[in-house]
Amino acid sequence: MDENLRKNIILEHYNNPVNKGLVKEDGYIKVNMNSSTCIDNLDFMVKIENGVIKDARFDGEACAISTSASSIMMNMIIGKTIKEAEEIIENYEAMIDERKYDEDVLQEAIVFNEIYKQANRKKCALLPFEGLKKIIAQEKEQ
Repeated sequence: MDENLRKNIILEHYNNPVNKGLVKEDGYIKVNMNSSTCIDNLDFMVKIENGVIKDARFDGEACAISTSASSIMMNMIIGKTIKEAEEIIENYEAMIDERKYDEDVLQEAIVFNEIYKQANRKKCALLPFEGLKKIIAQEKEQ
């Protein structure tokens, strides 16, 4: 991916994040995720009905990488089944960890395919996806 395009996508999602802002509505599972190595402290809330992600939101303070990763994730998961969301998470984590992954599954999240070059930023890029994993685990417990 062209480096300028990569930067533009990340900055666009940082400056104009998708689904930023929490709602006071029943039916959402909410988790807080933070990082001990960065300013990242984000709340994620997801509404799941009949195994499908109907809505996903986030809010809080975070660096450009974590904010843009959260925004990109929001775009990717709304309307997806739990199984599809788990496939996205699995491929995203594989990409971040430099393992084999399916680029087609990752859509815009492919902009983080070189984040491994900055080891201290990997946690920032993973934070929203780790939050989604916790939400899915809670949903499965219900």
